Amino acid sequence: MTDLLITGGTIITMDPNRRVIDDGVVAIENDRIVGVAPKSDYQADSPPAETIDATGMVVMPGLIDGHGHAGHGLIKTLGTGPSGGWYPACEAIYAEGSDEQFWHAEAMLTLLERLKFGTTTGVTFFGGGDSVMRVDDPVYGAQRCQAIEKIGIREFLAVGPRKGPFPSKFAQWDGNTKKDIEVSFVQQMDTCQTLIDQWHGKADGRINMSLAYPVHTPKQNALSAAESAEMKEQARAVRDMSKRHSLLFTQDGHSRGSVKFAHEELDILGPDALLSHSTGLTDEEIAICAETDTRISHNPSSNFSVTARCPVPELLDAGVTVCIGSDGTAPDRSYDMFRHMFHCMHYQRTHYHDANYIPPGKALEMVTIDSARALGMEDEIGSLEAGKKADVILVDMQKPHLYPMNMPVHRITYFANGNDVDTVVVNGKILMRNRQVPGIDESEILDLAQRATDKALERTGLRHMLEIPDGFWGQSKYPES
Repeated sequence: MTDLLITGGTIITMDPNRRVIDDGVVAIENDRIVGVAPKSDYQADSPPAETIDATGMVVMPGLIDGHGHAGHGLIKTLGTGPSGGWYPACEAIYAEGSDEQFWHAEAMLTLLERLKFGTTTGVTFFGGGDSVMRVDDPVYGAQRCQAIEKIGIREFLAVGPRKGPFPSKFAQWDGNTKKDIEVSFVQQMDTCQTLIDQWHGKADGRINMSLAYPVHTPKQNALSAAESAEMKEQARAVRDMSKRHSLLFTQDGHSRGSVKFAHEELDILGPDALLSHSTGLTDEEIAICAETDTRISHNPSSNFSVTARCPVPELLDAGVTVCIGSDGTAPDRSYDMFRHMFHCMHYQRTHYHDANYIPPGKALEMVTIDSARALGMEDEIGSLEAGKKADVILVDMQKPHLYPMNMPVHRITYFANGNDVDTVVVNGKILMRNRQVPGIDESEILDLAQRATDKALERTGLRHMLEIPDGFWGQSKYPES
C-alpha cells in the first residue's frame, strides 16, 4: 500500500531523460519512491495512506548543498568591514569561545534553515575550515548529530585535524570557568574515530560522517623537509581512515597549486574526494581532477570566488563532476541554494561576457543529481525515480514572481527562492508542510541561538564587532585598513 501520494503537480524528475511531467504523481512507500508518472497513467492497487495535493506546485528532488560550515550560523556578518576581522573572530569563537550549547543551538538553527529552504542533504565542515575544526572532544560533534536526528534532513558531517603545528590550543567551559587545553594530532584523530563509531549511519542512515584534512598551498607556505614529511604522514593517516570506513573525504579551500600538491605530494585524491572552492586552477590541475575522478564543490557566493574564479565550464568540459555549495551562512551568505544556483550562472557569464554559459538545466543538475554523484549517492538521491530515497520538495509556484506557470525549470532556477518551498519530504517522512515544521518550536530555537551567540561574544571580547564599521555609509568602497 502506498504510504504517501503526491499528485497534481508539475514534476521535474532530474531522471536520465530529464522528464518534466505536467499533472504528475509521485508514489512513496516507506522511505522509497515506487512510482513517478503522469496522473493519467498511474494505477493504484489501493488508496494511499496519505495524499498531498500539489496543484500549482513544482515537485522536484530535494536540493543538495555540497559545502557548508557548522558554527557559521551564529556569526554571520560579524567582522565583514574593512578590518578583515571575520577569520580571526571565527577562530577565536570556535576554538575558545564555544561550548556544547553553542554547537547545539547553531546546529538546530542552520539545519532548520536548510530544511525550510528545501535542502534535504548537506555537507558540513564541523567548524570554520582547516584551522578551527572543533575536534578536541567528541561531545561537540555529538551535538550536531543529535540535531540532525531531531530536524530530520540528511547530512555529511566532516571532521578532521586542525592545521598544524600541534598540539592545538582549545578552551573548554564549565559554566563561566574556562580551562585551556592542548590537543595532539593523535588525540584529534581519536575524536574523529569516536564520532565515526558512535554516529556514522545513524538516524536511518541520514547521518554520514566524513573526514577532512587541511589544504596546503605551496606558494603561500614553504615547508621544511621535516614539515613536509610530517604532513605526508598525517594526510595519509586521515586518508587511510576515510578509506577504511568508506567515508567521503573532503578538503576546504583549494586554489592554484594546491590540487597538484594534494595529488603529487600527498596522493589523497580520487572519486571519493570532494574539494571545495578550487579557484584559479591550472589546466594541469583540471586534468588531474578528471584523471582521478575527484569531485569539486563550487561556492559561487563565497569570498574565495571574489579573488579568483572556479573554472566550472572548463572542469565540466573535462568530465569532472561539479556541484554547488553554499559555503555556510557567514560572513555574508545564506543556505538558500536557489540563490547560489543563480550566482553560479551569472558568475561564469560575467567572466566570459557570454550569457550562454551554465544553462539553467545544468545549474539545476549541480544542486541535485550532480551533487548526489559528488557524494557517491547518485543511486540513492538527486532525482525522482522508482527505487530511490524519497527526498522530495514542493515549490509553491502560485506567486507573482513565479508566474506565468510555464517553463518550470527556468522559473525554478532564475526566479524561485528558498521561501517558496512549501513542503519537504526526507526518507519518506513529511518534515515540513505549508512551511510549518511539526514538532519544532522555532521561537525556542531562535532564542537558543541568540543566547549562545551573546555568550560566545562575551567570552571572546568580540562584542565590538557588532558595531557599524567606518565607511559603511556613503562611500563606494571601505577605506583601506
